[in-house]
Amino acid sequence: MRINQLEQELTLLREELNNHKLYGTLNSVDDIRTFMQQHVFAVWDFMSLLKALQNNLTNTSLPWLPVSDSKISRFINEIVLDEESDVNELGVPMSHFEMYLDAMRQIGADTKAIQSFLSDITKGKTVRQALSRLSLNQQTVNFVNFTFSVIETNQNHKIAAAFTFGREDVIPDMFFQIINRSKSKESSFSKLTYYLNRHIELDGDEHGPLALKMIEGLCGEDSNKWNEALEISKQALQHRIALWDGIYNSITESQAIEQVS
Repeated sequence: MRINQLEQELTLLREELNNHKLYGTLNSVDDIRTFMQQHVFAVWDFMSLLKALQNNLTNTSLPWLPVSDSKISRFINEIVLDEESDVNELGVPMSHFEMYLDAMRQIGADTKAIQSFLSDITKGKTVRQALSRLSLNQQTVNFVNFTFSVIETNQNHKIAAAFTFGREDVIPDMFFQIINRSKSKESSFSKLTYYLNRHIELDGDEHGPLALKMIEGLCGEDSNKWNEALEISKQALQHRIALWDGIYNSITESQAIEQVS
């Protein structure tokens, strides 16, 4: 099957991601804060990938018409339900992005950058304009800009590839690493632990396998689409690794300053 071949082509990049040196640096509350202050932008832009798929693969316009593939439509709508209106640890309906912000606040991570960014978007600035006004790691800026460059192609197989292999398909392994190598099981991390465990539950058991089927359905027997999906998947993983590189550098620089002082 072509999906198996595609996954095989991504093995080395996924191993590089899953064994990234970043995980070994998440040893203190300050390290977790530094991580979240950059990673929150990846949590945010994931929703735009999802919404692009929802706009293109389900019917969100009027008058309503049946979609061409009800299985893909159901999958997308299920993920939107889970990501945009899940329930938090208290049973309150909330998006996963909002849960992440709550987790940041609980551990004292700075949310000023992401809040300023959202404010600029609300006022009509483009994503690139809003990013340019922030003092973020360049890798974080590049990560978000890559996401929107894929969305702007308006090609479903490319958007789905970035969604599947840059996000949904790697999140379980990635977050297991973070939980295991950090102190996120402490009581002060209850919101973050809930968020991570919720993603592991959904992405590993449900979303991941279904996302692979979505790729198969969108690429079909078109060799060109499969090649493009592979290239986008590689780029998505490379940007994720670069994002991790940037966060690793930020954490190690902070640790060095603390040792000197």
